[in-house]
Amino acid sequence: MLLTEQQLLKIFPNARSQAGVFISVLDSAMAHRNINTPMRIAAFLAQVGHESGQLQYVRELGSDQYLNKYDTGALAARLGNTPEPDGDGQRYRGRGLIQITGRHNYRECSRGLFGDERLLDVPELLEQPRWAAESAAWFWEQNGLNELADRDQFNSITRRINGGLNGLQDRLQLWARARAVLCQPSPAR
Repeated sequence: MLLTEQQLLKIFPNARSQAGVFISVLDSAMAHRNINTPMRIAAFLAQVGHESGQLQYVRELGSDQYLNKYDTGALAARLGNTPEPDGDGQRYRGRGLIQITGRHNYRECSRGLFGDERLLDVPELLEQPRWAAESAAWFWEQNGLNELADRDQFNSITRRINGGLNGLQDRLQLWARARAVLCQPSPAR
């Protein structure tokens, strides 16, 4: 199932011109990772829409002080960042449409997308539309989110992406909009 730019704009009205930038790479990434039914696409787009501000952000916002939480301490260790205050938090901040975060996730994503570890050297690749979309679809597939989407387990999807239910109301609104656009019954013949 291919998504159209018009459908994407109905789901993400704030995307404006970004819808045209992302439509083909989203369609390609979703096809590549079997995000291929209306239910799967609706759940994926709702999550991507929240994480990226409706395609406006492919790089986590925040000052160096905010990103320091990824540089040292328990969260940094969980993300596979080095324990020293060496800038890993800023270097491996959230990027892509689903916000891949931390050295470990960058390494695994790089292996999944490229078969090597180039994202450790050039993490900014995930800011390019193609890799922003591909990284989100890779994360979705790696975390078994198609299966959760098939069972309408949206809160479980949110927890796997975000670690909690942050932004749940926005995610649910985007999901409702996506389902209204994509999951409508066909007209009777």
